[in-house]
Amino acid sequence: MKTSAGLSRREFFGRVGGGIAVLVALEPASLLAQGGRRLYPEDFNAYLVIGNNGRVTVFSGKIEMGQGVLTSQAQMLAEELGVALADIDMVLGDTDRCPWDMGTFGSLTTRMFGPALRAAGAQARLTLLALAAERLGVAPDKLVSRDGVVSVIGEPGRKLSYGELSRGAKIAKVVDQKAVLRAASQFSVMGTSPARLDGVEKVTGAAKFAGDIRLPGMLYARILRPPAHGARLLQADSSAAEAYPGARLVRDGDLLAVLHPDPEAAGLAFERIKAQWLPTEAKLDPENIFDHLVNTATDQKTAVDRGDVRAARAGAARVFENSYRKGYVAHAPIETHTALADVKNGKATVWASTQTPFPTRDLVAQALKLPPQDVRVITPYVGGGFGGKSASMQAVEAARLSQAIGQPVQVAQTRAEEFFYDTFDPAAVVKIVSGIDGKGRITLWDSVVYAAGERGSALLYEIPNKRIRLVGRTSFAAETDTVSVHPFAVGPWRAPGANMNVFAVESQIDMMASAAGVDPIEFRLRHLGDARMRRVLQSAADAFGWKAAAGPSKRGFGVACSVDAGTHVATIAEVKVDVASGKVKVQRIVCAQDMGIVVNPVGARMQIEGGLTMGLGYVFSEELRFHGGQVLDRNFDTYGITRFSGAPRIEAVLVRNDEMAPQGGGEPSITTTGAVMANAVFDATGARMTRLPMTPARVRDALAGKHL
Repeated sequence: MKTSAGLSRREFFGRVGGGIAVLVALEPASLLAQGGRRLYPEDFNAYLVIGNNGRVTVFSGKIEMGQGVLTSQAQMLAEELGVALADIDMVLGDTDRCPWDMGTFGSLTTRMFGPALRAAGAQARLTLLALAAERLGVAPDKLVSRDGVVSVIGEPGRKLSYGELSRGAKIAKVVDQKAVLRAASQFSVMGTSPARLDGVEKVTGAAKFAGDIRLPGMLYARILRPPAHGARLLQADSSAAEAYPGARLVRDGDLLAVLHPDPEAAGLAFERIKAQWLPTEAKLDPENIFDHLVNTATDQKTAVDRGDVRAARAGAARVFENSYRKGYVAHAPIETHTALADVKNGKATVWASTQTPFPTRDLVAQALKLPPQDVRVITPYVGGGFGGKSASMQAVEAARLSQAIGQPVQVAQTRAEEFFYDTFDPAAVVKIVSGIDGKGRITLWDSVVYAAGERGSALLYEIPNKRIRLVGRTSFAAETDTVSVHPFAVGPWRAPGANMNVFAVESQIDMMASAAGVDPIEFRLRHLGDARMRRVLQSAADAFGWKAAAGPSKRGFGVACSVDAGTHVATIAEVKVDVASGKVKVQRIVCAQDMGIVVNPVGARMQIEGGLTMGLGYVFSEELRFHGGQVLDRNFDTYGITRFSGAPRIEAVLVRNDEMAPQGGGEPSITTTGAVMANAVFDATGARMTRLPMTPARVRDALAGKHL
């Protein structure tokens, strides 16, 4: 038996020190190369070890970036294994110790990795019961396990701890079939909200991020960057920088860096470099980018084509045709991309703020011309990612510099570099033609999505004639190659593509409801056949205290629905609009979600609240200013994210559904934010907003009847 790191059973136990190990073998499609050949001989996607002292160590390729999975993963294991949370040690994102994982994104940790982890816990529990039955001389069905102890039913004095059962053992079990997991009615740990395992460290400042790691002899790097994307270096005079006391200049191909034992001194020396660049000829800006996308995007795909949209358009009582637009949005994490690399003796260790430890390991190995097994990536706590830390250029740069000088090197992007090298949420356009009959039923839907991809474009509603076409890339891996239609790199941004698509779809639905003279919730319910979505929407309406009225009712109420990451979500908001200034004040948001079994209710509500609060940024203020390849926003003084003063009262409603496995929780709520706010502004003023963000100037223009 070999693990995904290529370790034999003997080597594996040599590392973990014996005990009882349980591994889950899965074969997701992402692990298969062309022709069905496996990329690794055996791939174990989750494992745990019960040590001689009774402590349980979970090795997970996932990472913790504030979403709370350090705690929720431990809860899932504790529930199935029957141990206290205090007896679990979590090891995350260490490529030498953890099983291979594609990365932490897409709200996949709980819904995809969770079942594997629970299965490992269930298998370990069965193994412990079998060992205890043999030692105690009773049948396994006469035993019960609780809090790390196996005892005979009715004879609590006859017991063995997990540590006693593991002592001296070297047992490896593989879960290769569906394990019998506990029902929600049996839960004692899942469904509760214990204190976060990382809470004390983060509140006290003891938590270590990549920028907090220190090694003897380490140097800090400042790297020469172009003034604009597409600019080409003509020449660089670094003599003054080299003359700076303690500074060291490194050239490695296209990499030119100043290193110094003091980070501020590295910056001062770096500023002495005189570089000349050939500027890019790109002329794109936030206004002409939309025509550019429509005119140049290729790779059209028809996602849905049912009925006859041409005949439906001809026969519709009313036809609605609109174009929705959204600009580029930055991830803007508080922690900038950071990595510390130590390359010596033909091996590399990299501490990196990354969402993708294993892909990052492979990139570093390729850059250093080392085999992947000689590169170790360790992921400390990550200070926000939102998809933006899927690409890890800083880890490769730090490793190249460390290899060049034989000392540890830290690369920490400045805030300006963080904005410049971000893989932005792409600008996008969605064009929709829809129609209703004389009774207010939707008969037609014909949409074309440019650059936003497929996520969130599907319709929740029953419409007989519908067509959905996608133009441009539908994958949100970072686009850095020359075939991209964007002037700089784009990539996944919390619920990639869905924010734009749901904004367009739910705005169009709202528009038809108003034209039909029907309350927007009633209009949606008339077209919803999904019982789960109906229940979520009604739960949101009940919690909000919704009173039916066709829009615009002048109340400032908006509603939007979405299905994302397996979770059904309905959001209702109340806003007030200052007609003179165009400023929108969000008074209240109610968001209901059916996310299946809720592992940690407080954590789930925090994710809902965080998604909505972050969403207010792309709705009202976040839009990257650029000219050609120049990124004009380089800090928070010009790029406006949501402030505390702009955060409204939020009520998160968890719609109980214990019949369904846990679904995604990190992204669904953000998908409805654009539409619910646009619909609320329409209800308050009668002005329909079709472009994000809804800045005060754009709201004033809409109120004046100007086409946006």
